[in-house]
This record gives sequence, C-alpha cells and structure tokens, in this order.
Amino acid sequence: MQVYDWRHITEEHGPRVWQIAYRLLGNHSDAADCFQETFLAALEISRRQPVRNLRGMLVRLATTRAIDRLRQRSRQERYQALAQEARRESGSGNDPADHAQTGELSGRLREAIAQLPAQEAKAFCLRYFSEMSYRQIAKELDIKTSAAGVLLHRAKARLRERLTPEAVPIDEVKR
Repeated sequence: MQVYDWRHITEEHGPRVWQIAYRLLGNHSDAADCFQETFLAALEISRRQPVRNLRGMLVRLATTRAIDRLRQRSRQERYQALAQEARRESGSGNDPADHAQTGELSGRLREAIAQLPAQEAKAFCLRYFSEMSYRQIAKELDIKTSAAGVLLHRAKARLRERLTPEAVPIDEVKR
C-alpha cells in the first residue's frame, strides 16, 4: 500500500485545483466546497488503489465536481425562476437585481455547460478552463485524440446554439 503525504500534495496541487474550481464556479463558497470534495475523493481513491498520475486525477476530480455543482446550481436556479415567475403572475415581487443577474453572460455560460452531456462538458472545461491540449484531454478522459476533438466540436456547437440570441423574424421588425 502506497502512503501519500497529503500536506505536500495539497501544497503542490492545491492552487491548480482551486483555479479549476473557481474558474468554473465563479464564487469562493462553491469553489471551496469543490476544492474540499476533490481532495476527499482523491484520498478515498488512493486508499483503494495506487494512483499513477496524481495531478491528472485531481484535475479530473475537480472538473467533475465543479460540473456536478454547476448542474445542481442550474436546477436550483430554474426552480427559483419558476417560483419567481409564479409570484409575478400572482402580482407580487419583481426584483430587478434578480433579473439582471440571470442575464449575465457568465451565468448563462455556466448554465449551458451544466446542460451539456457529461463527456462534452468535461472536454470543454479541460480545454478552455484548464487549457489542456487535445492530446492531454484524450489522455485525461481515456479516449482517442480524435474523439476529444469531436467532443469539443459538439460542445462548442451546443453552447453556441444555447448562447446565441434568437434572430427576430423580419416580419416582426417591420411592424
């Protein structure tokens, strides 16, 4: 059984894990939770089996945990939006701050990433938030390099579709 120096591991890899979590989640509270969950999961894995690539495992765990947290946040935000809409329809509460917050691009991007299929979301985050090459992504996800390219292409197409404002029909512009 291999023994790990977790203090040293946290000092060495902690900044990278924090960067991934914070870049994806955008706030300290969620990033801190993700950071802690990542190292706890790594500890559990290391107790069950030897780890060949500790940095890679931590990057993958951080990315997965952050995406899971984004999905959870997205579900909560949708629920809150529905509740707010129901309140508006009943004649109470129309908070402009809430409306402005939901319109921010970063929030929309996070929500769109949370709606991607898991492998596409991981590939996108590894490429654009962790700045990994296609080859590194393929190694991290245990797929071929060409498959990493396909995942990225699909993720970008879906994100573009979700984030591009819908065109207003010409008939409506003339009215």
